[in-house]
Amino acid sequence: MKKIFMAAGALIILLGIIIAVPSKNTNADFLRIHIRADSNDSADQNVKYQVKTAVVEYLTPFLSNADTKEKAMNIVERELKNIEAVCDKTLAENGFSYKSKAKLCAEQFPDRSYNGVTLAAGVYDALIVELGSGSGNNWWCVVYPPLCFVGGESNGTNQIVYKSKLLEIIRNWQNNR
Repeated sequence: MKKIFMAAGALIILLGIIIAVPSKNTNADFLRIHIRADSNDSADQNVKYQVKTAVVEYLTPFLSNADTKEKAMNIVERELKNIEAVCDKTLAENGFSYKSKAKLCAEQFPDRSYNGVTLAAGVYDALIVELGSGSGNNWWCVVYPPLCFVGGESNGTNQIVYKSKLLEIIRNWQNNR
C-alpha cells in the first residue's frame, strides 16, 4: 500500500513538473518558409519545386553562419529582392511570365513534422514567397533552425536537441533505485 501512495505521489509531482516547466522551443524560436504556387495546375506545381530548390541553394551560403533566428531574419530581409530575382529567373527559364513576391511576416501554420521534429500549429514568423497569384498548393519548411537549409543538418551552431523532463526524472529515479 505504501508503494502505491509513493507511486501516486511521484506521478502527481511529475505532472506538476510537466505543467510547470515551459517548453524551451516556442513558435518564436523558428523562422519558416512558405512557397505558394500560382495554381494547382501541374506545370505551376512543378515550377514551385524548381523555385524552392533555387531559393534554398541561393540562401544556404548566407544562412550557414546564422546562429540565431534574429540573424537569419536579418539575412532573409536583406535578401528579399534577390530572392525575388532568383524566383523570377527560375520562372522565366521555365516559360512562365508571372513574377514572384517575397516578404517576411507572421503567419498561421498547421501542425507539421520535419525530419522527425513536429512543430505545433500556430503563428510563426515566415519567409513567404508567392508565385504569380499564389493561389495554388504550397510547400513549406523551416529556415531557422535549418531543417531545410544547410543540407537540413546542423552546422554545429544551431542544433536543436529535444529533451523530455519527464523521461529524465524517470531515468534518474530508476538509476537511484
